[in-house]
This record gives sequence, C-alpha cells and structure tokens, in this order.
Amino acid sequence: MPTLTRWFVKASLVYFIAALLSGVILALRPVLDLPGFLNALGPVYFHLFMVGWVSQLIFGVVYWMFPKYTSENPRRSESLAWATWGLINLGLILRTLGEPLVAAKPGAGYGWVLATSAILQWLAGLAFVANTWGRVKER
Repeated sequence: MPTLTRWFVKASLVYFIAALLSGVILALRPVLDLPGFLNALGPVYFHLFMVGWVSQLIFGVVYWMFPKYTSENPRRSESLAWATWGLINLGLILRTLGEPLVAAKPGAGYGWVLATSAILQWLAGLAFVANTWGRVKER
C-alpha cells in the first residue's frame, strides 16, 4: 500500500471518530443544555463525515487501486496527490474551526475562514480529478 494511501486512510479514520463525537455532542446538546453555538456542529459533523471520512477513504483507495496511468508513472503525479491530501485536510480543519467561530460571534468577521476552507476543498477536488482522470480508461 502506498504511503499516501495510508495517510488518506488514517486521516479518514481520525475524521470518522471526530464526526461520531460531534454527532454525540449534537445529540446531547438539548439534554445537557449545552450552549447554542454548538448548533454549528451540524455542518461540522457533515463535513467531518463526508469530506473527512468518506471522501478521503475514497481518495486513498483510488490512488492505490485504480489502473496504472503508465508503467513508468503508475499513479500519475505523486506531488499533485500529496497536494490533494494537504488541501483537503487544511480546508477541513479550517471548516471545523470556522463554523463554531462564526456561530459564536456572527459579526466578528470570521467568514473568511469558511470561504478559505471552501476554496481549499474545491482545489483539492480539482487536484484529485486532474490526477485521476487519465487513469479512468478502457483496458
């Protein structure tokens, strides 16, 4: 298994646990009368689950298992794949921090955190597609 695949899979497992924890906190919020800004964990939960766990698990398996691009360059661009990993994780971390910040202090100007997060995740998606597209071919 390539090193990058291990990084994607291990990161996805960490985000899976974090998503489940945020789900527990969301469920306990009304029972324990937790602060209202924790409602911001709804989008955080969704992003941790879908982008953090599902997408990264898929990215890692695709990088490892899809057909070879060429025999000399089987996985296409390793540097672009690492950039994908870095961009998606940085974007996800910013999203996880930004949602509660914006919810806790709506007019404080933290919207740039969410915008930056979205741009980084979009760039990660573009990088993934660019690196994978040539590996989707007939035999």
